[in-house]
Amino acid sequence: MNAAVFLDKDGTLVEDVPYNVDPAAVRLSEGAGPALARLVRQGFRLVLVSNQSGVARGYFEEPVLEAVTERIQALLRPHDVALDAAYYCPHHPEGRVAPFAIGCDCRKPGDGMLRRAAADLGISLEQSWMVGDILHDVEAGRRAGCRTVLLDVGHESEWLLTPGRMPHYRARDLHAAADVILRAGPIRPSRAASVEVAR
Repeated sequence: MNAAVFLDKDGTLVEDVPYNVDPAAVRLSEGAGPALARLVRQGFRLVLVSNQSGVARGYFEEPVLEAVTERIQALLRPHDVALDAAYYCPHHPEGRVAPFAIGCDCRKPGDGMLRRAAADLGISLEQSWMVGDILHDVEAGRRAGCRTVLLDVGHESEWLLTPGRMPHYRARDLHAAADVILRAGPIRPSRAASVEVAR
């Protein structure tokens, strides 16, 4: 199955500690390991997609994010889970570190990280999901053509709801998000698509 679950990092996959790049302070969100193991067993790939404007703001340098990813992988390993890839956006238009102080298409709510992952890993975005704790995650997923789950854990503060920011589903945690994803199942190809493939 060429489907993925795209995961926001802070507040979704790991506990939300703003601008944290200390691997020792990284903790998985409660129940994350078992929830993701269920998705992996059903063939989903797992891809981390995270805004990290701390690079553009000068709080830390981009290479330190690799150690954070390694820490997350180590925390997932006891659950027989591994991220297939991790993508970080280091940009912010109000940053002060060139060349990261720019607008870009990878910073969520843009969908650049999801589309790059799809190209790199051969992922079907239509069959994939975006899971995050704020509406920027939802918008990024919708722009990419994914179904979306908002973790309704109190991290969204603005609630600027538009059609492009409406989550397909809401869930209280990753365990409930996995329930939603596994219950929904794959999207069936349309008749037109089936005819096209048959040709």
